[in-house]
Amino acid sequence: MPAVTVENPLTLPRVSAPAPAETQQRSALAVSTAPTGLEGEGFPVRRAFAGIDYKHLDPFILMDQMGEVEYAAGEPKGTPWHPHRGFETVTYIMDGTFIHQDSHGGGGTITNGDTQWMTAGSGLLHIETPPESLVMSGGLFHGLQLWVNLPKADKMIAPKYQDIRAGGLKLLTSDDGGALIRLIAGDLAGHTGPGATHTPITMIHLTLSPGAEVTLPWRPDFNALAYGMAGSGTAGPEARPFHTGQAVVFGAGNALTLRADGVQEARSPRFEVVLLGGLPIRERMMQYGPFVMNTHAELAQAFDDFQAGRLGTIPADSPLGH
Repeated sequence: MPAVTVENPLTLPRVSAPAPAETQQRSALAVSTAPTGLEGEGFPVRRAFAGIDYKHLDPFILMDQMGEVEYAAGEPKGTPWHPHRGFETVTYIMDGTFIHQDSHGGGGTITNGDTQWMTAGSGLLHIETPPESLVMSGGLFHGLQLWVNLPKADKMIAPKYQDIRAGGLKLLTSDDGGALIRLIAGDLAGHTGPGATHTPITMIHLTLSPGAEVTLPWRPDFNALAYGMAGSGTAGPEARPFHTGQAVVFGAGNALTLRADGVQEARSPRFEVVLLGGLPIRERMMQYGPFVMNTHAELAQAFDDFQAGRLGTIPADSPLGH
């Protein structure tokens, strides 16, 4: 899991734990295990938030862990052209390569720590697929796709695409250097990640060395979720165990604590976790496939608009197929 890393974390800016007298630790309320499934043309995913009540997820809708999978030659797969409306997709690639193109002119290649942030807004078509070279050679593929809701007032804004390179992430560490904190979006202890969001959120890829512990300040008006991408450890002051493929829902407070087990599995020498927090929108959320709106009527309109070609057309010069 290369993503982006540094040889000596102690050269990075440090995030200190909040003063104990000012700290209200967030408890780990629940741990759930992600079911597995297939997405797009058949690539394996874990449905990270399946079964979690939306009141704990808001403003997040879903998150898929794509892989980790070692493809043989000819096996790498992606998604066909498909529509979106009413939310943002965030695709973060740790291993492997994905090519993105959309009907609004956005697109690019993301690999090894890069992030693509696509605001679907009023609607577009897009496709994500591995490059021809990866299809021919096979190889390791591992990534995440997160869906972030938009409030009703922003659901029909113009689509937008952000290309966030691995080198642009804000890298931080804990006081003892045991945690590498990759701040993708949002604010943490006065530091700001590169992702520009319509819905206020924080997104972090956290790597903990074996036995390391970190306590991070967390906005009290945000929710808080953690998902284990590799390895094992504990969450909250209760030291609730969780591991690869499990999500943690945190309760209220202004700080959260994570700890890596002292011994990690051989294939993943460190505990890899994605941390998410966001300001709940607290509006009715209705989802039908690739559309996320507020009412059934709006979903029906989105489907009609797609059928009528009003969400865009596949570019005639698209190298990614029709």
